[in-house]
Amino acid sequence: MLDVLDVMTRLGEVKNKTAEARRATEADTAASVVTVAVIREFDSKADKANRQPEPNGSARDSVIELEQAGDSAKAAAEADPNLGQAALQAVQDAHLAICVLKTEV
Repeated sequence: MLDVLDVMTRLGEVKNKTAEARRATEADTAASVVTVAVIREFDSKADKANRQPEPNGSARDSVIELEQAGDSAKAAAEADPNLGQAALQAVQDAHLAICVLKTEV
C-alpha cells in the first residue's frame, strides 16, 4: 500500500497521461464531440485528484473517482469508430495508468 505522498506522485504521472490523451483526442479531427467531451472530463478529474484531498476525503477516494472517469473515457474512445489509433492508444494508456494505481492503494 502506498503512502499519501507516493499516491500524489503517482497521480501526477497519471495526470500526464490524461493530458496526453486529451491533446491527442482534441487533435483528432475525426473524433466525435462526445468522445472529446468525455476525455476532457477524464483530464479534469485528474486535475481534481491532484489537488490536496478534501478534509473528509482521501487519496484513495480520488483514485477511485478518477478510475471511474477513466472507465468512461476508455468506453467512449473504443466506441468511437472514427477515433484514430494514436488517440485511442493515448486514452487506453491513461486508463491503464489509473487502473494500475488503484491496485496499489
